[in-house]
Amino acid sequence: MRRRVLLSWMGACPLLAACGPSSFKTELRGETAVPAAMPGTLTPLNAFPAIGSFAALDFDENQDFKNQDVSKDEVDSVRLQSLEVRLLSPGGADFGFLDTLEFFAKAGDLEVRIARRRGIAQLGLQAPYPVLRMELEDEELQPFIAAPSMSILVRGRGRLPEQEVRLQAVVLLGVEVGFF
Repeated sequence: MRRRVLLSWMGACPLLAACGPSSFKTELRGETAVPAAMPGTLTPLNAFPAIGSFAALDFDENQDFKNQDVSKDEVDSVRLQSLEVRLLSPGGADFGFLDTLEFFAKAGDLEVRIARRRGIAQLGLQAPYPVLRMELEDEELQPFIAAPSMSILVRGRGRLPEQEVRLQAVVLLGVEVGFF
């Protein structure tokens, strides 16, 4: 009798393990361009240009979710793992034109800051192609992911650069799914 119970448990254990919590990562990338100031002027940067691919996100259409065969309604928890801003061009530019940068998750009337960085111009991030690593807020993003659509907004302050600057934001999210 004991042997049958033991064999039953041995057969069930792999099945139970497959039904436990699962996790995966998903990466979002988007680009924007910060326009140049008029030559010889010092123009404040009061509104940071939007990142188009970060608008109207539907995670049921996200390739990583599809690869995991997970719908956004099955997600238990989502946390920001990292957020980097990369300067793509021109090669000789740096982040000296930026003072502050903030990222927000938004879905309907719900909005929360997910990352920020202050004193950027003083960080000494040098050309060519510097990378700005954002300071992360510990926010639960599951309600945003589960919404019909969400956006990631960017707000920044500083000065318009001497030349147009192209930036890429890379967002890495950790997703946890529980099947029980």
